[in-house]
Amino acid sequence: MGIGIVSAAYIAASVLFILSLGGLSNQESAKRAVWYGIVGMAIAVFATVFGPGVQNMALILLAVAAGAFAGQHVAGRVQMTEMPQLVAALHSFVGLAAVFIGLNADIMLTSIVAMREGGIDMAAADLTGFGESLWKKDAVEISILKVEVFLGIFIGAVTFTGSVVAFGKLAGKVDGKPAKLPGGHMLNLTALIASLILGLIYMNGAGIWTMVLVTLIAGFIGWHLIMGIGGADMPVVVSMLNSYSGWAAAAIGFTLGNDLLIVTGALVGSSGAILSYIMCRAMNRSFISVILGGFGGTTGPAMEVEGEMVAIEAEGVAQALDEAGSIIIIPGYGMAVAQAQQSVSELTKRLRARGKEVRFAIHPVAGRLPGHMNVLLAEAKVPYDIVLEMDEINADFPETDVAIVIGSNDIVNPAAQDDPNSPIAGMPVLECWKAGQVFVSKRGQGTGYSGIENPLFFKENTRMFYGDAKASLDKLLGLMT
Repeated sequence: MGIGIVSAAYIAASVLFILSLGGLSNQESAKRAVWYGIVGMAIAVFATVFGPGVQNMALILLAVAAGAFAGQHVAGRVQMTEMPQLVAALHSFVGLAAVFIGLNADIMLTSIVAMREGGIDMAAADLTGFGESLWKKDAVEISILKVEVFLGIFIGAVTFTGSVVAFGKLAGKVDGKPAKLPGGHMLNLTALIASLILGLIYMNGAGIWTMVLVTLIAGFIGWHLIMGIGGADMPVVVSMLNSYSGWAAAAIGFTLGNDLLIVTGALVGSSGAILSYIMCRAMNRSFISVILGGFGGTTGPAMEVEGEMVAIEAEGVAQALDEAGSIIIIPGYGMAVAQAQQSVSELTKRLRARGKEVRFAIHPVAGRLPGHMNVLLAEAKVPYDIVLEMDEINADFPETDVAIVIGSNDIVNPAAQDDPNSPIAGMPVLECWKAGQVFVSKRGQGTGYSGIENPLFFKENTRMFYGDAKASLDKLLGLMT
């Protein structure tokens, strides 16, 4: 395959990636957008593997086949409830790949410099592809390459360990509460300065040992940053790590001289950063504090919660829904865990068939992945036009007869407005307690993933509909025939 065809394929893939990102902004076009991304990636892989200068084709094809099989096998077994940790795990692979490519680039550069200094000419060296481009670099270009290698390794290592910690927190294998070593931000700053010093030493002729140390130090930074972020903020973390993985890929794209990798990395990095910024605004968080891993903790004793939780059975909920004219449903991660989206969809159909106004309120960080609830509701074929974002529907709660909370906690927590010492203080929340009646579908009386107590559960107009969300809704549906 000639270089011209490869360039054309890269342009086509880039256009498809841009169309994919654009289409994902709308639920109606999301499915088509996913296919744009799939086709674009297929073109990119084909053009790269069969492009000029590629050697060891058998090993490459074997690796592609093994990776494709593993990806299909893992993705086929993953439930929607496990999608956030899968995304975090995939981000870690991108970071690790960036580290390996950066270290390999330095090994190849050292070998080529040794050959040149030993008097071996390019023809005798029999170099192609990346090796040939390294041979042709002058002193200035080699210095620039070393900067690219340093950035790729540093960002990649931060992404790798940070994503591993995010995976552990999302999977429940690591405590979701913020945890930092003594020294906090100063420790991170010291590690960053040490990495920069090692980078300067590397650029002035030191060996690969500097980059190995940078890998270890940057890995520590990634681990410490994400460990310092509370479980309630993990959707922002996933988006932030997505951005990191994109910038790591872009840096390695410059190292390899691969234009498509640069474009793709920049698209992923910038879109992830923009999404993180939007989510931070939705949570009233400082974007800088997210990057530094410095939020999610308390600033003092939490406000005492007064009252008691009052339980209700399915019969009581059915009666209230029968009398209600307007209903807002607020889905959360508990709905995903119980796989109750189909039951929610059926409840919606029956209520609308009775002439009742039913809408869904989606908080920007509902679930543990950006857009998590939208995907689940689309899967259950809930009409797009009744699924509204927080800003579109929050003012309607005072005129709403019934609000149904299904597996949500932090996004409906009044403490965000009432308790300045709450870990989520200042975060905009869905003000469902202003509705006439609130029914909360919840497994038990625990505080949930983030460990934050919710005063909503103790309010006079709130009733707790205990039990597995799917089982509870199915029982409710049985009373509405």
